[in-house]
Amino acid sequence: MQRTLSPSRQLSLHPAQLGAILAFLAVALGAFGAHGLKGILSPDRLATYETAVRYQMYHALALLVIGALPKVTYRAAPVLFVGVLVFSGSLYLLVATNLSWLGAVAPIGGVLMLVGWLMLFFRLFRLER
Repeated sequence: MQRTLSPSRQLSLHPAQLGAILAFLAVALGAFGAHGLKGILSPDRLATYETAVRYQMYHALALLVIGALPKVTYRAAPVLFVGVLVFSGSLYLLVATNLSWLGAVAPIGGVLMLVGWLMLFFRLFRLER
């Protein structure tokens, strides 16, 4: 008989853990871009890559902060995390593959990040009341 976990008992990462993962990858990818891609990519493609790294790091830091806030704010964390994966991930793939249609995927990640920030705002607003 296979045992399944209820949703409340499934493995989930703390927002600060998500932030730490994103920050680690942002530093690694940023260093790779600065040292390994500088002479290979066009200035436009390198700028796109740097945008992906920058937004990833911003949101990594935000997730670290959310991890220090009351638990009620945690619901914004997965939305921000997935937003970063979609936004930055599509830009990384765009740079790596030169498939221009991936540029149309990035705004989906941007919208998810905006939704995550709004969720955080409303959660914090409720805490103040």
